[in-house]
Amino acid sequence: MSRLILFNKPYGVLSQFTDEGRFRGLASYIPVPGVYAAGRLDGDSEGLLILTDDGALQHRLTDPHHKEAKVYWTQVEGRPDEAALTALRRGVDLGDGVTRPAEAEVMEEPAGLWPRNPPIRERRHIPTSWLRLTLTEGRNRQVRRMTARVGLPTLRLIRYAIGPWTLQGLAPGEWKEIHV
Repeated sequence: MSRLILFNKPYGVLSQFTDEGRFRGLASYIPVPGVYAAGRLDGDSEGLLILTDDGALQHRLTDPHHKEAKVYWTQVEGRPDEAALTALRRGVDLGDGVTRPAEAEVMEEPAGLWPRNPPIRERRHIPTSWLRLTLTEGRNRQVRRMTARVGLPTLRLIRYAIGPWTLQGLAPGEWKEIHV
């Protein structure tokens, strides 16, 4: 039977087991040998990271041909207008090609959201908003690059779901093993 671990990766933690510079690695949280991250979240991002010992599952979750949906909650600087949302929904030219169309909608701040440590920077006279983005590809820093390209810099990024798996019930730094 394959091992599958859902981990709520806190801010400041890398998607690898070893520490690097100012970032901690997964070994500080997950004492399970033989599992590897299926995909990545940079140290500045939070949320769902899946670890598994099943190479085929890892490939399915990360290979763009499988188009596994990933849901992100992103706090952005500014207020999105219809033009920005339409651009995200159609695909954004990031300079290394146009992204696949994304589902994009404005949302309220997620209920029960934990505070980020350290807190995001806030400017008194510039409002922030929350977006829910669903992507089917995973380019390097893609959400941050997409929102910046449409004039909405990302301040906080949380991956909420990958396929059928979500963060539901996991506080930052917590993990649970499920059977697949």
